[in-house]
Amino acid sequence: MSYVESNLVPGETVVYQTRLHWIVMLGHLIVGCLLLALPGALLLYHALGQTGIESGTLHAMEGGGVALIICGLLAILMGMVRRNATEMAVTTRRVVIKTGLTSRKTIEMLLNKVESIEVSETTFGRILGYGAIVVIGTGGTTEPFQKIAHPLDFRSQVQQQIEKLR
Repeated sequence: MSYVESNLVPGETVVYQTRLHWIVMLGHLIVGCLLLALPGALLLYHALGQTGIESGTLHAMEGGGVALIICGLLAILMGMVRRNATEMAVTTRRVVIKTGLTSRKTIEMLLNKVESIEVSETTFGRILGYGAIVVIGTGGTTEPFQKIAHPLDFRSQVQQQIEKLR
């Protein structure tokens, strides 16, 4: 069960949920693939295909290849954890954003306290469907969030829920 669903108050329902865009994993994927495919897999393949190499060198090559493959997989796994550790939701009463896995930061703003939502998208972000939002609450409280998937949909859902409250 997600953080948002487990912290709903009676009568409150989730209207819209999103998370970070897959672009946040891009660096992790590149590093992971570079470690997996180029040196790791090639070194392991080369070591397993050799017959005339002395035993110590062969074991070092195999160990190095396996270590690089494990590091590549860990890099990709870290990107997946980073992406999935962030939840963003609009409920019938609040905007809820939770980041982090082991240490957690949550922002929960009542819909009647939201003054505006600012959306900014780069050209690349518009093409791929991600952007940044800044939720501005009463009293000038601002909460920026980067690389959110479908930020215009998020803003639209918040605006719809605010209109339903009126």
